[in-house]
This record gives sequence, structure tokens and C-alpha cells, in this order.
Amino acid sequence: MKMSATDRDSADWANRPERSNMLMLRIMSWISLRLGRPIGRIVLHLIAAYFALFAPASRKASRAYLSRVLARPARWTDIYRHFFRFAAIVHDRVYLLNERFDLFDIETHGLAELNAASSNGKGVVLIGAHMGSFEAVRALGRQQPGSPVAMAMYEENARKINQALAAINPSAIQGIIALGKMDSMLLVREYLEKGTLVGMLADRTLGGDGMRSLPFLGDTAHFARGPFRVAAIMRRPVFFMTGLYLGGNRYAIHFEKLADFSQAGTGQREAAIDEAMARYVEMLERYCRTEPYNWFNFFDFWQDGSPADEEK
Repeated sequence: MKMSATDRDSADWANRPERSNMLMLRIMSWISLRLGRPIGRIVLHLIAAYFALFAPASRKASRAYLSRVLARPARWTDIYRHFFRFAAIVHDRVYLLNERFDLFDIETHGLAELNAASSNGKGVVLIGAHMGSFEAVRALGRQQPGSPVAMAMYEENARKINQALAAINPSAIQGIIALGKMDSMLLVREYLEKGTLVGMLADRTLGGDGMRSLPFLGDTAHFARGPFRVAAIMRRPVFFMTGLYLGGNRYAIHFEKLADFSQAGTGQREAAIDEAMARYVEMLERYCRTEPYNWFNFFDFWQDGSPADEEK
């Protein structure tokens, strides 16, 4: 069956960005486990330079995004800094997965409101983006045994992530829920009923998945409707989440309430989803402008609607 242009565009995230992420994870896992964090961070500069020089499609995407968010033509130093942030976060993931929390200074914002929303013993849905470190958010759950965090993702990505996690810390696999399977929604409900915080990312779409076009950084972009539909079906409160990397060993985890689907009736569900998605994109844009080098979608997110800056 021939794939439509829309499906090709929306499926693009499943190829280039995840492939880059997995390659970077394998490289940084080897460096981290054998050389340690201080020496590993020196090697990061070489890794970032390599990707900036020899990944032209990702470099072009970085330039297009940074030109938008910085409101000026992105320079080479900006692009290099963007790749270095990505490499640093992947590097730190290895230590966070091995529960080396002593290496990091992690501050939290909005945790009291999140705890209040889950005080009835049932979990909350966290919706984030490919921004900062989700592993830093999961680390918070491991530090606070009463607030475990699981990640729900599409089955193929779950398989790839599980392979990488198994090589670093096999126990981390327990926090991954594969979407797109017959029992996926039952598993999500089971996790929520146990009080687990279930995280999903909504800044990439998959062919066949529902999407909505919304204004983002000066143009229209597609965002996944699926995570919000899951939260609405589960009738749970929803919080925006992000674990921003601030440089050095510092991370800032932010939680902000997006919606509460527990009160939305079936007839109000779609309108409630639309409102939550609009708030989500507003929050994502705000955090992108605050910490522009923390957003890692290295592909044509606006589908050829990028600024005039073209790859030279």
C-alpha cells in the first residue's frame, strides 16, 4: 500500500530522530561506563562536533528551529551548543539509570500540586516533549518511592529503548509501557490505578495517529492527539512535564497542570482535549524560549515551513 505524503511526514520522527538518539545512547553508554563522567564530558565535545559536521539533515533542522526560537539567524556556535546539550543529556542518562543521583543537583517546581492531584492514590498523566531529560523526571520517581514514573511510547520505540536500557540497568525496563498493542490501554489503566505517574510525549506524530495543527514558534506544526485522548479516556488529571538541563550537573524539573479530565463527560471530551492541547503548545513554546537548546526534534518539524535560513 502506498504511503501518503502526510503519513511519510508524520512517520519521519520514527526514523531519523530515534535512530540518532539510539546511536548517541550506545556511544555515550560505552564512554560513561568506562571513562567516568568528568572524562566523558570532555569527549562530549568531539561527539557533538561530529554530529554537527556529519549529520546534515539534523544540522539543517537545528538551524531552522534555533532561527525561530532565537529570533535571529542561527550561528554555527548555536548549532554546536544544541548538539552538545543533546549529547550531555544522553551521557547523564547512563548515570541516572544507574541511580547515581549523588552526581546531580536536581531542583523541582510544581511538585506539591502534582502530589495533591495524586493524593487519592491514583496516578496522574504527565505529557511532555522531546525536551530536556525524561530520565531526570523518572529519577525523581525512583528517589520518591511513593511516586513512581512509567513511560508510555509506541511499540517499536519501546523495543529499541528497552534494548538500550537492558545494557545499562535491566530494572529500568519495568517502567516502559508499549503503546499500539491490544492490551496497551489496560496496562496504562493498571499503572494509574497503582498510583504510578504515566508519562507520554506529544510533540511527534505517527502515521495513522490523530493529530492537530497548532501555531508554534511563528508557524503551524502538527502535534499528537493520542496522549490527550488516552488521558481523557482514563479521566485523570494531566500535567505538563519537563526535565530541563541547565548545564554542569544541574537539572530543573517542572510540572504544570494542563487539564483535569476527571470531570469531563463524554460529550465534552473533544472540546476538553482541544483546550488541553492548546495549553500544552503554549507551555512548550514558553519553555523553548526559556531554554532553547533543550528541545531535540532534529527533523523538519514544520514540514518545509521553516524560516528563510537555508543550509549553506
